[in-house]
Amino acid sequence: MFRLWGKEFKDNKLIRDTVVCDDTDDTRTHKIFHALEQICNEFDLSNPIWLDNTIVEFQKHAKARFYQDNFVDSIDFDYLEIHVIEE
Repeated sequence: MFRLWGKEFKDNKLIRDTVVCDDTDDTRTHKIFHALEQICNEFDLSNPIWLDNTIVEFQKHAKARFYQDNFVDSIDFDYLEIHVIEE
């Protein structure tokens, strides 16, 4: 089972979170993109853009933070963090 944890932070405080589970036979990359899309839909956000530093951070730690620069729309929190918690 694949699980991705999505968290919104403002002023270094967790303001909301959710976990997305995926049991499909998709590739890891497809599971990540699909789970991130589900998290953004639940939080009513546009999908963030994967910048180079975001990709590097995710490859190293299985965790990434999306700041205002990653979003086309304005956000009312400091960052969205995703973290793979089970593969």
